[in-house]
Amino acid sequence: MQKTLSVAVRMTVVAVAFGALSACATVKPEQLAAVEAKASSAMSEARSASSAAKAAMDAATAAGAAAASAQSSADAAMACCSENKDRIERMFEQTMKK
Repeated sequence: MQKTLSVAVRMTVVAVAFGALSACATVKPEQLAAVEAKASSAMSEARSASSAAKAAMDAATAAGAAAASAQSSADAAMACCSENKDRIERMFEQTMKK
């Protein structure tokens, strides 16, 4: 009798454990659809962020090119200014020698 009771208790424990595990492993279609929707939304946001980052990189590259052009123009203007200053000083020195 005790052996039969022991076997029944064991079978009950196994059945409860199996039931609990199978209940945890079951995914309802609504849950799967919700997860797929979240994944799709995350992928869409990632693509949008990637597109915005590319646009920002393009704008930064264009700004860098414009800055380099402005620096080149400023350097040319400074060289011209220095040449004019040197000419004026030479003219002033020549005037003072006379």
